[in-house]
Formats: sequence, C-alpha cells, structure tokens
Amino acid sequence: MSADEPGRQTRKRHERGSKSAVDGDEQRLVAAAELGDGTQPPPAVPATGESLHPELREQQSVMQRIVTGNALVSVLAVVLALIAGGILIALTNEEVARTSSYFFARPQDMLGAAWTAASEAYIALFQGSVFNSDGSTFARMIYPLTQTLTVATPLICAALGVALAFRAGLFNIGAQGQIIIGATLAAWVGFSWHLPVGLHLLLVILAGIVGGALWGGLVGLLKAKTGAHEVIVSIMLNYVAINLVLYLLTIPAFQRPGSTNPISPQLDETAMYPPLFGDTFRLHWGFIVAILATFFAWWLLNRSTIGFELRAVGSNPHAARTAGISVTKGYVIVMVLAGALAGLAGTAQVAGTEQVLTAGVAASFGFDAITVALLGRSTPWGTFAAGVLFGAFRAGGVTMQTNTGTAIDIVLVVQSLIVLFIAAPPLVRTIFRLPEPGQLTAKPRKTATTGGAA
Repeated sequence: MSADEPGRQTRKRHERGSKSAVDGDEQRLVAAAELGDGTQPPPAVPATGESLHPELREQQSVMQRIVTGNALVSVLAVVLALIAGGILIALTNEEVARTSSYFFARPQDMLGAAWTAASEAYIALFQGSVFNSDGSTFARMIYPLTQTLTVATPLICAALGVALAFRAGLFNIGAQGQIIIGATLAAWVGFSWHLPVGLHLLLVILAGIVGGALWGGLVGLLKAKTGAHEVIVSIMLNYVAINLVLYLLTIPAFQRPGSTNPISPQLDETAMYPPLFGDTFRLHWGFIVAILATFFAWWLLNRSTIGFELRAVGSNPHAARTAGISVTKGYVIVMVLAGALAGLAGTAQVAGTEQVLTAGVAASFGFDAITVALLGRSTPWGTFAAGVLFGAFRAGGVTMQTNTGTAIDIVLVVQSLIVLFIAAPPLVRTIFRLPEPGQLTAKPRKTATTGGAA
C-alpha cells in the first residue's frame, strides 16, 4: 500500500459522508415542507419562470402580440409614409423656400413655415375625406366621409380578390381586366334588359360576378393546365379587356344612341344601387355589398374547407398535394373567386357610382387593389380597413390641392411609400426599435434542485 493511500480513503469517506448529509438535509426539508394532507406547497420561484399572477401573464401576452404583430407594422408604415409626405410637401412649398434663404439667422421661420405647409395640407386632406367642420349643415359636414366610402367600395371588392389569390400563393395582377369585364356585362344587363325592381338589380350583380369570374377563371385554368405564369397571363388579359370594351362602345349594342362618344346608355333605375342615405349623397348600397363580401371572404378563408385547402396550397403546394389536396383545382377555384370579387367592384361602378359604362370605368382600381391588399396583409378585414384609407386619400386629395395648392401627386407618393414600408417590415421595426417576433418570449428561469424558505 502506498504512503498516500490512507489519505485517499479518508477523503472518499468524507465525500460519502457529505453526500449523505446533503441527502438527509433534502429529505428533512421535504418532510418539513409537506402539509398535513400529504401535499406540498408550490416552490417559491416557479420552475418555468411564469408570474404568480395570471392577469399579468395575460397582459404581457397581449402586449407581446401587439408589439410584434403585423398590424402595428402596417400602422407605423402609414405613419412613416405620412411623415415622409409631409417633408416632401414642406420642401416644395414656396414659403419654406423663401425662409430657407436666411435659415441660419432665424431657423424658426423656416421650421414654422414647413410645419404650417404640411399641417395645412393634411388638415385639408382630413376635411375632404372624413369631416368638414366648416360645413353649413350636418349633411355637408359628413359628406366627405360618404365620398370616402363611395370611392372605397370598388377598392375593397377588388382588393379582396387580390388578397384571396395572395393567400393561395398566386399574384392576381389582373383585377383591372376583371373589373372591366364584370362592369361590361353588368352594364349590358342594366340598360338592355327591362325588369322589375329587385330582380333587375340582382341580375346586374350576378352578371358582374359572372363576368369577373370568367375572366379570372381563365387565368387559373391556364395556370393549372399549362403552367403559364399568372402574372403574365393576367397582364395580357388586362390589355385584352381594355381594348375589348373600347371596341364594344363603338357598336350599336353598347354605344349610346345619337352619340359619337364611347359611352353606353344609362342603366335603368331598376338596375341601380339605391342611395344609402338619400339623394344628397353619392354613397349607395354597394358599400353594404362590399361589407358582405368582406365577411364572405373572412368566412371562406377561416371557416370553410375550401378556404383551408386554398391556404394550404398557398403555404406549401407540395405538402398540400401530398395531403391529397388538388393544387390545380385550387388554382382554378381561387382565381374564379378572385375574379368574381373584382367583377363585384365593376358592378359597384356601373350600377352605383357612374351609372354608365365608359372606357375608364375601372379607373386605376385594379392596380390600387394590389396596394390595398398588401397593406391589409391579405386578410379580409385588414383589406377592408386599407381600402377605406386609400378611399380617403383619393377623396381628400382633391380638397388638399384646391385649398392649399399642394399637388395631388403627393397622395400617390404617400401611397407608394406605404407600399415600400409594408414590403420592408425590418426597416419599420428598426426605425421604431420594435422587437422581432419571438424576442419578447420569456425564457425559463433556472432554479436550484434543492429549495428552502426564501
């Protein structure tokens, strides 16, 4: 036996004794902590790091969803676009340019002029789109809001079609053509058929839906059967629709009798949407139809089997195919539905706002619908809110230009900036120092294996 062997044995006995003492202490602590009914109280520090108060956990969860959610990013994108638009308004203002010549002598003059230019422009935009406090009657005060909703009606319907296609993984850039074809069929039924009240308007709406559905379904069919890219096909069909309506308005079946202009006869009274708040306002029942279409899109995506399959195809077509979902069928269905919603927008134009068919019946609604769907994050109610916002921009832009001399093109700049910021969420989060999704998740707190009273 070596000389240090007795020392090693002594150390081993000491370690075994220490371990036994620790185990004994743990057992005594557990026994002391046991209650009379055999249960044990909860540890002083929860092992998962959760708060002892459920209401605090719920508040933290709600705040986490707000701060890291896409809705807040969309709102902040609009705020950033408005700030950038205000700066542009100030830079193009004559008074700001004049006071900038002596900026270093009296900087407050230039800053004050810049604030006045931007604030007056946005106040005029608000008065022209939401509420005009200078109106002589209450009807005149709320007239701008009804104008906003009137403009927003076709925007909402067309944007719902674009958003629906987005959720299925398709880029429906053909809403413009779908609006035109839907409006063309709806107008033809409206001025060439003479039917009773109620039935006539119902058939006009159905004609618009069918026209848009056929034009959109053609895109889906070519995508499903031949693999043709929906962006290329839909763009080409836009041009076909534009030139088709131009041709139709030159033939006797569509051109107004006695007129050489490309315009159709006015639709029958029985084929028009009734005014929603009387003849004082342009707002019609098409806005209610847009609300119903939004609810239908929400139900379709979130409560129906078809909607689940469409979302599955959009998330991962290969996995959807493996699960037994027909991807090609999904492409056709979603484009038919998207076209139907865009056709509904065309119906709102010819049977509600314009009441005639012209070559410019779709205006730029089909292309603006892409922006609205992006701002609404391709969700039905988000798209609805974005449509109302863009309707406000369109309705208030004219008042802004008339009252302040600010170019209406500023509105287009703001809309473009909104798209830019929406397409770059990390930029918005960086500017406002928002955490990325998942960063606010509480990490589990480590606790000692042996506990005692704190």
